[in-house]
Amino acid sequence: MKITDMHVTPIAITDPPLLNAAGLHAPYALRAVVEVVTDNGLYGLGEVPGSVATTSALEAAREVVIGKDPFQLNAIQQGLFDHFGQEGATARGDQPWDKRRIVHVNSAIEVALFDLMGKATGRPVCDLLGGRVRERVDFSAYLFYKYEGAGGELGFGVDPNAAGWAAARQQAALDPEGVVKEAQAMCKEFGFKSIKLKGGVFPPDEEVAAIHALHEAFGAGAPLRLDPNAIWTVETSIEAGRKLEGVLEYYEDPTRGQENMAQVARALSIPLATNMCTTSFDHIPGSVQLGSEAIILSDHHFWGGLRASIELARICQVFGRGLSMHSNSHVGISLAAMAHLAAATPNLTYACDTHYPWQSEEVIVGGRLKFEEGALEVTNEPGLGIELDRAALAKLHEQYKTCGLTERNDEIEMQKVQPGWTFQATRW
Repeated sequence: MKITDMHVTPIAITDPPLLNAAGLHAPYALRAVVEVVTDNGLYGLGEVPGSVATTSALEAAREVVIGKDPFQLNAIQQGLFDHFGQEGATARGDQPWDKRRIVHVNSAIEVALFDLMGKATGRPVCDLLGGRVRERVDFSAYLFYKYEGAGGELGFGVDPNAAGWAAARQQAALDPEGVVKEAQAMCKEFGFKSIKLKGGVFPPDEEVAAIHALHEAFGAGAPLRLDPNAIWTVETSIEAGRKLEGVLEYYEDPTRGQENMAQVARALSIPLATNMCTTSFDHIPGSVQLGSEAIILSDHHFWGGLRASIELARICQVFGRGLSMHSNSHVGISLAAMAHLAAATPNLTYACDTHYPWQSEEVIVGGRLKFEEGALEVTNEPGLGIELDRAALAKLHEQYKTCGLTERNDEIEMQKVQPGWTFQATRW
């Protein structure tokens, strides 16, 4: 079996006006869908965060991939490194999302190849990663402060005919009461048991109050998480953390950098988690030396693929780190890959993040994947267990071409609402 072609399709999916430390989500989130085709008629799918730069890099990767045996992952990965070089840990940048290019390219292609291998062998991807340790993967409710609106052509408008979560998804949530209502609607719709709030938006006391409001509304048995996206000082992180001891399941990236995180960790009894200070294998020695976090949030898009994420899990076991899973705005290809990876990772014991409830469109046959009691059942179908809806893909590609966005820039979107607003790596 040989790879005969690789298609790269940038798409735009509607995204509500969600707030975060870097500003405001645009009306559309960009993704890149990769389809790798073989000479025996099979195809495999991958998906990563999109931009013009990522699309260009993936297109350039075609010359490395075409003609190869999809089972030869090591040779293909080395070919990508030889072609593009490798990025250091500092290439991630200060924004809440990871801007590295090579990890995205490698991840998208590797997931597509695993999907292909699964279809060729008749086995699900989780079996190719060592076999499943769970049949269902738990996910958490991912809350955002937000302006009124649903994104896309609606902009900040509201559809008066919407009901249930579709209605709640477009309502504003700018205070503790709004956050609680958002959480109640999301948990009712999807059955999530764990709850995470994206912070770093309002003064820390307001976000602490929102967590206490969630604690009161959902009770002591609901695991709660707060993620200020590293925008607080060490002193602020400790002060806010002390008010949240006994309330949070974990405290994600309150401050920036491993040394600062380690100071906060020593001052508090709450486990610290990260997707910002320990984000590559180059960071592991510093993490171990300093004790900067108790939990690492894996993400196959940003750690370089499924195999790298399994390696990360083993390192976490060795050095006593817990393991959770990070998310970004995505469609079902990424969600399926996340579920298969989580199913095959024994020590991933926390509910995974997902932005999926905030999105409304899909590129897979059968439409959007369904959560039951906050979990996704892992399919026994070959590969990722999904098929590409080509009409839906074409529609979202057209949406990409007309939306005018070429990369994610939350600062520019925020300036449309608050002129002169600028991102600050440390704000409070």
